[in-house]
Amino acid sequence: MYHTWMRYFTPSPVHQRLGLVCLGVGLQHGTLPTVGPRTLDHHVAVVVSAGSGWLRTPDGRRRAVTAPALLWLTPGVPHHYGADPDTGWDECFVDFTGPDAATYTELGYIEPDRPVVPLSDAAAARAVVSRVARAARRGNPLLEVETSAAVHELLVALRRARADIAPDGDPVLQSLARDAFTALSVAEHAARHGMTPAELRTAVRRGAGCSPKDYLLGIRLGRAKELLAATELPVAAVARRVGYDDPAYFSRLFTRRVGMAPVRFREQQGRAVPGGWSQRVPDPDHPPILTSEPAADAT
Repeated sequence: MYHTWMRYFTPSPVHQRLGLVCLGVGLQHGTLPTVGPRTLDHHVAVVVSAGSGWLRTPDGRRRAVTAPALLWLTPGVPHHYGADPDTGWDECFVDFTGPDAATYTELGYIEPDRPVVPLSDAAAARAVVSRVARAARRGNPLLEVETSAAVHELLVALRRARADIAPDGDPVLQSLARDAFTALSVAEHAARHGMTPAELRTAVRRGAGCSPKDYLLGIRLGRAKELLAATELPVAAVARRVGYDDPAYFSRLFTRRVGMAPVRFREQQGRAVPGGWSQRVPDPDHPPILTSEPAADAT
């Protein structure tokens, strides 16, 4: 016995330009019938949250699937899978497509070469799929946009839930972030971790989807923007704070990556609040409440 619920959508051409669009969503559990062999023209993320089963890859290998796990079904790749016929499994799935899928693949969020991905926990991904299911009510005027946004969120949730990533993130990336403002070369960063530069590049590419140089640059420029927007430090001082001894080089690099010079960025922001800057991240569940003193009565 099994239970299934699913909805399918056909986004309009204008919605296709959102970058990713949801084509379908489903929630199923029990001794589900075998799927395939078949080949699709779009992506499907199948999240198995309980139970076990198998997936047969195009090379004929039969891979064991034990919850929690993710099955990546990618366009043009034959697949064939099923739940254990005795115990079944609980699954949810989202079908999606769009040009942004290529970028997510390049960044390592979608893994065509890894059709079965062990997860540390399926709860966050299932919560996103549940929101897609709620948005799928008949007549919802926001259907395409809501579900498109949810696909992006689902890819992030699945990336974070991978069992090969620690709950607090990749320790190599954390260490790089701590040392981002120190004038160290990629080779020196690698040596600190007992790695070769090639091994560091592989680790950062796997964890962040970019090179170590670009990862560090993103952190440095982000901090530089904060200092430009919220302090009155000279550009040269900002450059030194984020690891650049040559302010001219910093300005050229900032201009090339941001699209405007540091001085222009500061003018555009116009939010200098001396003494008001904080490194503390607000708790979204308990945001700070701003209060103002009542004005004194006029006399």
